[in-house]
Amino acid sequence: MSRAHMLLVEDDAALAELVTWHFRKEDFEVSHTVDGEEALIMAQERIPDIVLLDWMVESLSGIEVCRRLRRSPNTANVPIIMLTARGEEEDRVRGLETGADDYVTKPFSPRELVARVGAVLRRVRPALAGETLSFADIEMDTVGHKVRRAGQTIPLGPTEYRLLKHFLEHPGWVFSRERLLDSVWGHDSDIELRTVDVHIRRLRKAINAGGLRDIIRTVRSAGYALDSEAAH
Repeated sequence: MSRAHMLLVEDDAALAELVTWHFRKEDFEVSHTVDGEEALIMAQERIPDIVLLDWMVESLSGIEVCRRLRRSPNTANVPIIMLTARGEEEDRVRGLETGADDYVTKPFSPRELVARVGAVLRRVRPALAGETLSFADIEMDTVGHKVRRAGQTIPLGPTEYRLLKHFLEHPGWVFSRERLLDSVWGHDSDIELRTVDVHIRRLRKAINAGGLRDIIRTVRSAGYALDSEAAH
C-alpha cells in the first residue's frame, strides 16, 4: 500500500504536532503549514491525497482556501476535511457547500480524526485506504468478506454486512432510516422503514455476542450511528 500524503493547514502549534504524530504513526506522510496562501502553493507543488484544513488560519480563511483548491483543476478532486471550533450548523453547511468532504469540530479525539480521514480516503482513494475497515475493536476485511471483533470472527448475513460496512465507512455519522435504506438497500427499494430496525437489531445481536459493549448508538427521532461511546 502506498503512503498517503496529507497537507495539514493548522495554526495551533500544539494541535498540529498532535495530529502530525498520530497520522505519521498510521504511516501517513504529513506536510504542515500555518498559512492559507502557503497551503495553496504547497498543494500545487505537490498534490496531496487529503487536506486537513482549519477554518481559521493566517492570511486566508479556511473557507477561501477550500474554495480555491476546488477551483484549481489540479486539486479539484482532493478530499478536504475542515477542522473548526465553530460547531454551529450554519457554519458546517457553509463549509460543506464550499466543497469540504467532511467536518470535524474541536475538541476532537485524534482516533476519531484518523477514522474520519480513513473513511473519506476509502470513498475517494480506495487504493490508499487498504482493504480493511476498522473502528474500535471491529475489523472488516472487504476482500475476504470477513468481520472480526476483539479477534473473534463474527458471522453476518449479507444485509447486516452491508449495514456494518456503511457504518464503518462513516464512523460517528448519524444516519436516518431513510438514508440507510437508500445507501444499503438502494434507490429502488420498496422496503419499509421498520425493516431497517429489524436488521439493526440483528446486527447488534451478532456483533455484541458474548456480552461485548454495544457500539451502535440509537439517536432518538434521528436514526443510528457507529459510536465508541454508545450507551443505552
